[in-house]
Amino acid sequence: MNQDYRTPPDKAGMERIEHKIRFTGTLGLVLFAVAVGLAYLLLPAFIGFPLELAERLAFAARASAVVLFCVLVAVGMVATIRRYSPEDIGGSAAGPPSEKLAIYVAFLQNTLEQAVLAVGFYFAFASLVVGAWLSLIPVSAAFFVVGRILFLRGYRRGAEGRALGMVLTMMPAIVGYPVVFILILTNAIGS
Repeated sequence: MNQDYRTPPDKAGMERIEHKIRFTGTLGLVLFAVAVGLAYLLLPAFIGFPLELAERLAFAARASAVVLFCVLVAVGMVATIRRYSPEDIGGSAAGPPSEKLAIYVAFLQNTLEQAVLAVGFYFAFASLVVGAWLSLIPVSAAFFVVGRILFLRGYRRGAEGRALGMVLTMMPAIVGYPVVFILILTNAIGS
């Protein structure tokens, strides 16, 4: 049974939703691990990964442009709906969004939050690794795009509907930031 995004679940519904989110989290982790493994093995045949720091950071910037394009699309959706909606034309300061706009505002806010995490990860990771390890960045950008699409498409079905999109969007950062911190500590100890 799918929960509408506006209806709070009862106790039994919360347990089902929490189970679904845990399952989706595990699925997202497995999908990400498989995608990273395949990319690490296969992408070097198609992409010459940069070795120098400036080139690695440029590589991260190009992947970040994909993520920021998702933010641009979300801004465009909100702006377009506002422009044609008498209830929303006044902007955020004029009152809460109409039902027609509410999901898109939530999508934009969440996409902005996820973009900050993703872009920070791409640059930090690119500053620490070379070669095929950089394949994690394009995989992460692809997961971001697919995750955002699934998140928006599933939003009306509540937390269960958003779960896979959210997990795919966040999984690279969830896995990546601990790796970045380990690499930072390893480099600091090794210096």
